[in-house]
Amino acid sequence: MAKKIAVITDSNSGITQSQAKEYGIYVLPMPFMIDDETYYEDITLTQDAFYERLSSGADVITSQPSPDAILKMWDEVLEEYDEIVHIPMSSGLSGSCQSAMMLAEEYDGKVQVVNNQRISVTQRQSALDALALIERGMDAAQIKQFLEEDKFNSSIYIMLDTLYYLKKGGRITPAAAALGTILRLKPVLQIQGDKLDAFAKARTVSQGKSIMINAIRGDMDKRFGGVSPENIWLQIAYTYDLDAANQLKKEVLEAFPGFDVHMDPLSLSVACHIGPGALAVACCKKI
Repeated sequence: MAKKIAVITDSNSGITQSQAKEYGIYVLPMPFMIDDETYYEDITLTQDAFYERLSSGADVITSQPSPDAILKMWDEVLEEYDEIVHIPMSSGLSGSCQSAMMLAEEYDGKVQVVNNQRISVTQRQSALDALALIERGMDAAQIKQFLEEDKFNSSIYIMLDTLYYLKKGGRITPAAAALGTILRLKPVLQIQGDKLDAFAKARTVSQGKSIMINAIRGDMDKRFGGVSPENIWLQIAYTYDLDAANQLKKEVLEAFPGFDVHMDPLSLSVACHIGPGALAVACCKKI
């Protein structure tokens, strides 16, 4: 008899608790400390409340799910399922992947933790890919192997509206941040594999958008086997400015006719490092 396999990811995937029910997967909420109080994304902390606190200068710190929270979810899920594919956020951006891997050692292979360096819309796609691989009859260990071998088949480019939060979180040097602020630059960052790296500096928003669109086109063409909706999932993510995101979506659809574009707000764990007003274009190769 085929094994019953569950898919678990965390709220960094941008999958809300209600979408999780719809898809038939489980989403572990990421915890936040705001002025020394703990909140959970999409459970006790909404997007609006988060940005309100952020803009009022509250001290917002991301945390990883506690071992207790992870084990409790695994144990509950394993009462109903034989195996779990657990897809945490990129190990390059948080320690939660390593923690989950250590905890999984006690489960005799029933819990397979996938370290495939994804975040936000590309992490969401991995969770959906895992569901598709279950349909193909793979077990949890095979799915882990498949997703890890597929990890570099995605790209994200993010244009920031401000360097303030990166500087505050110690992610860039104060000198670099000061320079960006003086010159009113819109930095474009990239996530390839496990790192958040500088990619380009744009003088204006429209220049930033065309840098991202061209970079994604280049990746589709050179790395992912061609610019085609048959071949590529195209995505947009943003922090807090839906109008700007809708405008970007329009421009992305003009640049890539025939594609469907999935759009999500960036998860709050990412947002607290980059601040409001960020726009991202991402793509994944279809499995």
